[in-house]
Amino acid sequence: MRIFHKTTIDFLKYRKIAYGISVVLIVAGMVSLLFKGLNYGIDFRGGSEVVVRFEKDIDVSRVRGVLKDAGVSGTLKQYGMDRSFLLSTVFSGETNELKSLIDNAVRDRLPDNAHEIVRIESVGPTIASDLKWAALKALLAALAAILLYVGIRFEFKFATAGVIAIFHDVLIVLGLFSILGGIFSFMPLEMDQSIIAAFLTVAGYSITDTVVVYDRIRERIRGRKPSEYEEIINQSLNQTLSRTIITSGTTLLTVLVLFIFAGPAIRGFAFAVFAGILIGTYSSVFVAAPIVYDWLRVTKSTVKLRGGSAS
Repeated sequence: MRIFHKTTIDFLKYRKIAYGISVVLIVAGMVSLLFKGLNYGIDFRGGSEVVVRFEKDIDVSRVRGVLKDAGVSGTLKQYGMDRSFLLSTVFSGETNELKSLIDNAVRDRLPDNAHEIVRIESVGPTIASDLKWAALKALLAALAAILLYVGIRFEFKFATAGVIAIFHDVLIVLGLFSILGGIFSFMPLEMDQSIIAAFLTVAGYSITDTVVVYDRIRERIRGRKPSEYEEIINQSLNQTLSRTIITSGTTLLTVLVLFIFAGPAIRGFAFAVFAGILIGTYSSVFVAAPIVYDWLRVTKSTVKLRGGSAS
């Protein structure tokens, strides 16, 4: 199956516009991170999360008032569509103590509406700090491994441009989490370990798409003059466009179904992967390959292929 067969789009012609769009998105995200920060889950901030399910419909404000009167502070949000609520709180006592406090408060003040504590999780502040640093180290290690792999397979310019594109993708998705975090009750966009897994997924997907483009460039660039690099890169991007759109499109549809029908616990992960694949596809075409071209053009250097001579 092929779509967009034999296209002749001049992608490099629009690279500066693409650079500008990327800069705006990254700066907006960084400003939000600076002033608003991230909506951390209990994995990274510590505290407790409790899911309470009621037998009958009840307004969230009424449940919030009951818990507040009982001395349980925190945020309470609708959780799914089955009369369940998610309480996030920084509770200094034991898990059993928190469970008993909630049980007694709800039973005494809402006797006509039976309830069940479906899930309760707690993470101490020290463990949360350790998890945060471990997640950061995992992300940096993955980027270093990708840099090494692409550097060995191609050359330093290609590897560096590929890692820049991955940073570009991750920073934009991170910025979206900061900008949109906490705004929508159906999608809290909390930063936790599942989101780090999503970032690693995005990094792997992005570099895979980029390597496909790099492979096509390498096939065509051997023995060609630097003056022909612009034409070769444009042709390579057009020749891989059909594959890029089909692969990304089918993956996006799958993740979109997951986002729509999965519960709130998975929705943040699905959003991160969806946004990451969308942005990663864009960066493979408008960021990674154009950076290689601009680097070659500015330094007036040639491409040194692995296992071959300079061309």
